Amino acid sequence: MNRIDARFAELKAAGRTGLIPFITAGDPSPDTVVPLMHALAAHGADVIELGVPFSDPMADGPSIQHADERALAAGVGLADVLRWVSRFRQDDDETPIVLMGYLNPIEIHGYRTFADEAVAAGVDGVLLVDCPIEEAATAAPLREAGLRQIWLAAPTTSAARLDRLCESAEGFLYYVSVAGITGTLGLTVGDIAARVTGIREKAGAPVAVGFGVRSAEQARAIAGFADAVVIGSALVERLTGAGNAAEVTARVGDFLTPIRAALDGKARTTD
Repeated sequence: MNRIDARFAELKAAGRTGLIPFITAGDPSPDTVVPLMHALAAHGADVIELGVPFSDPMADGPSIQHADERALAAGVGLADVLRWVSRFRQDDDETPIVLMGYLNPIEIHGYRTFADEAVAAGVDGVLLVDCPIEEAATAAPLREAGLRQIWLAAPTTSAARLDRLCESAEGFLYYVSVAGITGTLGLTVGDIAARVTGIREKAGAPVAVGFGVRSAEQARAIAGFADAVVIGSALVERLTGAGNAAEVTARVGDFLTPIRAALDGKARTTD
């Protein structure tokens, strides 16, 4: 079983809400990536979303854009990301890893080559922002290799398209909580509860909520109706400037501990 599927099955059996932190591979520095991933797992991450640095991250806000710029300036590429995943797997063969990014680096690498290397490294899924479900055939080699392709749904998604996304969902369906970029302020949890509840009734996979989630209080509220919460920009901001593995680990602990506690203290209101 794919690690993502196994982890969500464990969460469902335990009645817990998943925590999916996002980091940009190579930020705050290439040397801290693997210790950072281990710190995330140690402090409650159920799935790690690892961003592949890209020069034009259209879905990301300033915090992640700057993290991408710093990683690219340090020379980080797709091969580095796969190598770090492989190193992480030497000590952790259970925590699922989803690579988040864009098609261009994979196109250059070659779809089948990337798929084989990603699976060999220990990647479990991919979230490709600029590969909509209408172009699913483009990434077919990735799914054929065993990677779960994570689809995105948004407040603006039409009913017909949402039905298609729910039918095709695998691993988990990522619900973008706001019509905007990552890190958007002004998230109103009440506005998305009914929408996510309806999606969970139709989706063939768990539903995770992200974009704009920045605090333990928001995470706790979302835990009442979602299968998982994704937190990215706020964590990336907290890690900015961390100078070494010890500092990275300390910052992760300070940030994730109250969020993990908030999620574990809130049971979902729906099965």
